[in-house]
Amino acid sequence: MYPGSFLATTPDKAALIRPTTGEEVTYRELMDNSTRIANHLRELGIGEGDTIAIVSDNDLRIFDVYWAAVRSGMYVTAVNHHLTPGEVNYILNDCEARAVFASASVADAVSQAHEIEALAGADRRIAWGGDLDGFLDYETVRATASPDPLPRQPRGADMLYSSGTTGRPKGIKPALPGIQVDEEKDLISRVFGVVYGFGPDTVYLSPAPLYHAAPLRYCAMTTALGGTVVVMDRFDAEQALSLIQEYSVTHSQWVPTMFVRMLKLPEQTRAAYDVSSLKVAIHAAAPCPAEIKRRMIEWWGPVISEYYAATEGVGITVIGSEEALTHPGSVGRAVLGIVHICNEAGDDLPVGEVGTIYFERDEATFVYHNDPDKTKAAQHPDHEWWTTTGDLGYLDDEGFLYLTDRKAFTIISGGVNIYPQEAENVLINHPAVYDVAVLGLPDDDLGEKPVGFVQLMADVDESADLVAELIAFAKNDLASFKVPDEIRFLAELPRTPTGKLVKGKLREQVLGNA
Repeated sequence: MYPGSFLATTPDKAALIRPTTGEEVTYRELMDNSTRIANHLRELGIGEGDTIAIVSDNDLRIFDVYWAAVRSGMYVTAVNHHLTPGEVNYILNDCEARAVFASASVADAVSQAHEIEALAGADRRIAWGGDLDGFLDYETVRATASPDPLPRQPRGADMLYSSGTTGRPKGIKPALPGIQVDEEKDLISRVFGVVYGFGPDTVYLSPAPLYHAAPLRYCAMTTALGGTVVVMDRFDAEQALSLIQEYSVTHSQWVPTMFVRMLKLPEQTRAAYDVSSLKVAIHAAAPCPAEIKRRMIEWWGPVISEYYAATEGVGITVIGSEEALTHPGSVGRAVLGIVHICNEAGDDLPVGEVGTIYFERDEATFVYHNDPDKTKAAQHPDHEWWTTTGDLGYLDDEGFLYLTDRKAFTIISGGVNIYPQEAENVLINHPAVYDVAVLGLPDDDLGEKPVGFVQLMADVDESADLVAELIAFAKNDLASFKVPDEIRFLAELPRTPTGKLVKGKLREQVLGNA
């Protein structure tokens, strides 16, 4: 299904709401807007299998573009607008974007987009929310594009970016299904829509940035199934509670940090809002401390549900409130794919033993765009359709999965992935730095925070001024959220004789001294 399925029954129902501006987009408007944008793209010669990109803050027009692509057999790539212009351009180049849509509020992020040959024409750079130099006005493009029905509507897909241990983002590219957009539900709707009961009566609150996979996909799923999406500009603990009450929200999705911040509100503030409309409060993206989950269940009732998955879509586990209380720390049992825990040789391990988590599927689910080696590395050595994102964990005797580590020491801070080698690759170029490592250390608010560990050149002395200089140096090349705001100096970093940094040993040393 897709939003057009509801034009005959609920054309004037709100598909999307943005409370901070008062904007509402009906199903009729969503379909008309996406039709016009799709026709504009076709006039540019952009077609099936091509990619378009979006660089924006949380704006409802994102879904005009999303559905224009998905009902035209295209790929759509949402890009983190907090990245530097160079980082944004890397993704625009790598995904081979043939058009980019941007918000004027994030002008700096796309300030170099005109340098990309495929985006050289101004009709391929389109902006909303104000004038943006070198970009066409979105409203003008929408108003002047043809509203005629599309002759064909092959289903497209998102191609979102997730970085690996090299620090360079990689596009996660699923195969296009080869069907029309209204022929069947997409994977997210078929799994999560059923598990969590999404449908026409759903009112879904989205408190997170729409360039992330889960918020984008869950909002799209809600409109595909006829519900209403309430989009927050950014998360605010009390405002979130207020919106749940105001819109009688039935479904929502969070990261554990958001739970922590809501729980830290004064008791009288929390008690002032009615959250009884909630049927499902989903959380993912980072492990949730068992005590935080218990307190949320105590407050909101048995509506808390966690899932473990990845942008790659290799498989999914789910755990509800009741099971979470009896299996604290678990991320649940599989609802998509079969979980295998394997040793380095690829052999299945017994119950309780820690190993690499693979999901067995009956087909290949994705490739890493332009990176066949990384695609191959994600596959089991003996089973092409068993894939992993590199996480470690174990199964209990009831089939509940427990995570014990994260992919290649990826830092998850407030639900956002931070890849330490990006900062390491910048900091090592500072003349005072001899060696450097970045680790994620526990943080009561964010779950983890990035901390830099620096071994200085022999003739350099430690100082607070140097710490500030190193942080500023890294911020010249990287988005601020990727840069450690704490630097610690060490006499030596642990490395193997071959020069490989032993981050596990470093983590043990640091936490042992904490």
